[in-house]
Amino acid sequence: MPRTPEPDEDDLATTPPPPPVFHVEQALLGALLLEPHRLSEITGIGASSFSTAAHAALFGAIGSMPAPDPVEHATDASWLHEVLTVARRQARGLSPTYVHALVQVCKWPQHAAAYARIVEAEHARRRLAAAAHRLLHTAHDVSLPHRVTSVLAEAAAVAGVVDDVAARFPPHAGSLPRTPAPPTSAPHDAEAVDEELLLLATATAYPASVEQMRWLTADDFTDPLHADLWQCLSALTRRGVPVDPVTVLWEAQQRGVLGTRTPRELLGLLADSVGSPEHWGERVLQRSVLATAHRVGRRIESFIADPATTPYQLVVGSRRALADLSAARARWQHATAPPAPAKKPTPTRASAAARAGPPTTKPPAARIAR
Repeated sequence: MPRTPEPDEDDLATTPPPPPVFHVEQALLGALLLEPHRLSEITGIGASSFSTAAHAALFGAIGSMPAPDPVEHATDASWLHEVLTVARRQARGLSPTYVHALVQVCKWPQHAAAYARIVEAEHARRRLAAAAHRLLHTAHDVSLPHRVTSVLAEAAAVAGVVDDVAARFPPHAGSLPRTPAPPTSAPHDAEAVDEELLLLATATAYPASVEQMRWLTADDFTDPLHADLWQCLSALTRRGVPVDPVTVLWEAQQRGVLGTRTPRELLGLLADSVGSPEHWGERVLQRSVLATAHRVGRRIESFIADPATTPYQLVVGSRRALADLSAARARWQHATAPPAPAKKPTPTRASAAARAGPPTTKPPAARIAR
């Protein structure tokens, strides 16, 4: 049983320690405060790259002021006070004590560029985490009028962040991430089950539509039995045999996918047709795209949460995860694309002659009298 602290007891012991990058930022800022000219060696980061507002304000202040003369700076602290004054405009909690502590904590100012590279890597991790979080949030936001469109836009934003990280951190040996995939446990969705059953019933009643719905796959279904029945329907239509609840039942029997359903129950499910297969198919595919976006966001977050994952491993793992969503995007665009306009037949010589009517015959030319 957890111990309840006393009302006057200090709870600072329960505060988690800062992450390693916090100490790296301190070392970088200390190096720049000690030797401001080293700012010219720093590339790839800005004030927003730091994990705290105080560190961001200090870095911004250092970059906004001309570097002092190294000889004077070694004996005069006026430049440090000017930096503190500017930084306090963004972070009022900064104190002279903390600035001098940063100077004391840095023992190797010549390593400033290496510290900056670490700060850049952790900033890339936070940027990707924020993009993945927005993707997850959008996938579950039922208030959006066009959920799939919004989710795909967020997925494109995640891909953009991944591309930027890849440009900043070149590939290296052993780039495959080692983080295990998070467990996938989809909750039971009664609405999804009903829509899948309606799709199967309407597709059985109108089997000609099944051949035109190749954008829908068995993996889009939430119920394994429904996925198996969709494969049965697809197989029957490909073979060109009659499709009705009885033939679908027999195909399911041949494939051994009846599950716990009795034949009578299955016949009853397939006979209840409402609407069109395309409508219910799009509903099933929409839910599948959103579920895929959720899995992708969770997978990327698992990479980010593993501190042993390098920036390029984040790139490799995220791109692999996004590939699944890219495939779902292509199928969604195929399903929702407006029908192509019918092409006008190219006129042939015979059809042109038929439209022109019978040829006119010229009277014979008169003979020239000799």
